[in-house]
Amino acid sequence: MAFDGPSLKGRALRLLSQREHSRAELERKLARHEEEPGTLARALDELAAKDFISEPRVVASVLHQRAARAGAARVRQELQAKGIAPAAIAEAVAGLQATELERATALWRRRFEAPPADAKERAKQMRFLLARGFSAAVAAKVLRSDFDDDTE
Repeated sequence: MAFDGPSLKGRALRLLSQREHSRAELERKLARHEEEPGTLARALDELAAKDFISEPRVVASVLHQRAARAGAARVRQELQAKGIAPAAIAEAVAGLQATELERATALWRRRFEAPPADAKERAKQMRFLLARGFSAAVAAKVLRSDFDDDTE
């Protein structure tokens, strides 16, 4: 057999050395390199058995990277794209929803210097928060809050 590049396990380890990946992500990225059916599944089973692939670490990584700048909807979408189990997604998002208003307010304060002066500016600020995965109710509450009452 001629050697034509890294093994599937080697490729998976290289990807995992860059950041946490879910099993579904690794399957998607490495499927085109699988020459013999079943070899990818066996390689990923081995890595999972050695705890190189860990769904809880993927969830923790996404939360750490995104929570300060993204709403629960955006985090849910990213976790779903990574192939995380629905129960793990629900648990992670439930934890985020308790701090949604505080995180949205902090993000809004970093981005904008003043409350919206007119309807056009209000729409712009609302789109900013919605695009980052915050709910319309939370975004509206941030824009309605008493800006003179600085709690920081």
